Amino acid sequence: MVLLEFSMAPVGQGESMSAQVARILDVIDKSGVPYQFTPMGTILEGEWPEVMAVVTACFETLRSDCPRVGVQIKADWRDAPGGRLRAKTAHVEERLGRKLAT
Repeated sequence: MVLLEFSMAPVGQGESMSAQVARILDVIDKSGVPYQFTPMGTILEGEWPEVMAVVTACFETLRSDCPRVGVQIKADWRDAPGGRLRAKTAHVEERLGRKLAT
């Protein structure tokens, strides 16, 4: 199972990217892959091929009308069952004895 954090943005298309981010989030949400959207990127959880398929679909969505796309990817693969997307945060909160702003 992999946790993969990525950000993707068109280059040279102005300061605001909310329209492009919304297009990418639509692809992610419709994929059925568990995810967490953050202000700086999105974290996906699943098997390597399905998670990379979502990243590729997001890239193809932007590539269709953006001449240049910047992509950053960070991944943590572990031979373990799913659920780490939420469990990792829960374990830290348990150690602290309180909820964190996540």
